[in-house]
Amino acid sequence: MSKPSTFTAALATMLGATLGGLFLWRSIRTQKRKALKGPASAEPVQAQLEADITLSQPSAPLQTQNLLRAHLLLEVPPVIVSSPEEWETLWPDFQKDLSVYPVLGLDCEWVKSMRVSVKGKASAVSLLQLATFSGHCVLVRLLTFRNAQLPLPEGLLGVLSDPRVLKVGVGCYEDGKRLAHDHGLTLSCTVDLRYLAFRQRQAVLNNGLSLKSLGADLLNVTLDKSLELRCGDWEADVLSREQMVYAAHDAQISVALFFHLLGMNTEPRLPAEGEGVFVQLASCCQGLVDEPFRGRYNGEGEEGERQRRSRKSTVESPESADQQVPDPRRNKRKPLGVGYSARKSPLYDNCFLHAPDGQPLCTCDKKKAKWYLEKGIGELVSEDPFVVRLLFEPSGRPDSQKDYYLTAKENVCVVCGKADSYIRKNIVPHEYRRHFPAEMKDHNSHDILLLCTSCHAASNLHDGVLKQRLAEEHSAPQGCEEGIRLLEDADRRRVRSAARALLSASAGMPQSRKEELLSVIQSFFCNGQQEVTQAMLQRAAALETRILNESYVPHGLKVVQAHAVCGLRGLMELER
Repeated sequence: MSKPSTFTAALATMLGATLGGLFLWRSIRTQKRKALKGPASAEPVQAQLEADITLSQPSAPLQTQNLLRAHLLLEVPPVIVSSPEEWETLWPDFQKDLSVYPVLGLDCEWVKSMRVSVKGKASAVSLLQLATFSGHCVLVRLLTFRNAQLPLPEGLLGVLSDPRVLKVGVGCYEDGKRLAHDHGLTLSCTVDLRYLAFRQRQAVLNNGLSLKSLGADLLNVTLDKSLELRCGDWEADVLSREQMVYAAHDAQISVALFFHLLGMNTEPRLPAEGEGVFVQLASCCQGLVDEPFRGRYNGEGEEGERQRRSRKSTVESPESADQQVPDPRRNKRKPLGVGYSARKSPLYDNCFLHAPDGQPLCTCDKKKAKWYLEKGIGELVSEDPFVVRLLFEPSGRPDSQKDYYLTAKENVCVVCGKADSYIRKNIVPHEYRRHFPAEMKDHNSHDILLLCTSCHAASNLHDGVLKQRLAEEHSAPQGCEEGIRLLEDADRRRVRSAARALLSASAGMPQSRKEELLSVIQSFFCNGQQEVTQAMLQRAAALETRILNESYVPHGLKVVQAHAVCGLRGLMELER
């Protein structure tokens, strides 16, 4: 074949492949646009999500499915709600989604410039974002309702306080405190995604635990967290398109992260007939519901500024939800475990006790070795190493010279080898060991190791995973009604929340909302027979909301009892 003919054939092949690729790309894009044409077309997205959840095909990795699901959610446009009528229009679709999966991604926005709004008043929550598993997202303009003296929709109040609808996000418990303080709203059944990320062994903690970091590490989604948007005017009469997208993405990505984190062990699926959807989801969040996030964090630049602001936070201004919690071993300035109290002296003195005939018996600390000398029942053999020979026959001798108690031990972290800032680690946590029989609690120094503060903190996170597994295996919940000594009384909490809202924000509150809150306090204190006084409001605002749980059984005791059924062998298995 001539050179021109060869060149022509090669060129024709390249053009054919290019045109074929363009045609395939255009077909896929056209189908995608049809599926995501607008809010009314979100049902195909929901159907696709249900298919993904129900029919996770072995050929498509779960991670790939979650990435696709996340990007689909982010393309569903949000809807602004500024009046009860607008809420009622979209509420049926919301209810339909919640009947499939009772989960809402939740986030709040407020003017963050020096915690004072641009209109000169104390900054209150301006926008509430709620997103369902299908991507439906509503942006509720709370201040617009307040300024127009419009009552908040009953459906919204009900779903926020519903204990059988999970509200997930980063810092959602703290958002609930702000909502209660600024608008008298009750938010219950919250789950902080950072706890779920800690609980999963596969969670990537390289970039921290902010919503932006989790989205990037787990779902390969980049959220725009520019200072211009975060500190924008959320009280503006009309929100910009960028603000709407920013706000909606925070709630939508929270839902996607929730299912992704649960899918690390078991893929999310539609429950079979007769199964409780909420019970299944809540069982994966035992011990995490309505728990404030207590992790330490440190950040640079914008994150560092967030950290400084959070230190000044009070009940009136809860800490920012966008927190960074770096991997403790990567952050050299403030690793997780920085609050741990390290030992001031070595744990192992490596002193030796010998029998009268000179046989080594064990190692011990210097204080104990000197006690034998002070009592006159031992004599000093050498100073370095410090050896004391007993003047009486001991009750027992080691079986061999390779016994654990004859081994000299280094005062270093057994994980990373760090030789300072170490702390004792109980391999079997005290909450279990304390319920063991006496013979299993005596002479258990081999259950104690040295770890540096960073490794100690990291190991505690993995302990939490094991505790959760034990809780599920033996029906010994850590944070449910049977597992806590004090219960939060919902009625008392509602009364206290109403009183605090009336004391702090009654001036700008709609009259109908004010009367509703007053009736809550009136019915609690005087059965509606007496007017609510200022003293009564102060008393209600300081009301204790916790009551003693009579059915309380400690998690550790329940687990130990379950293993003790098989006697010492069962308890040894728990140790192992």
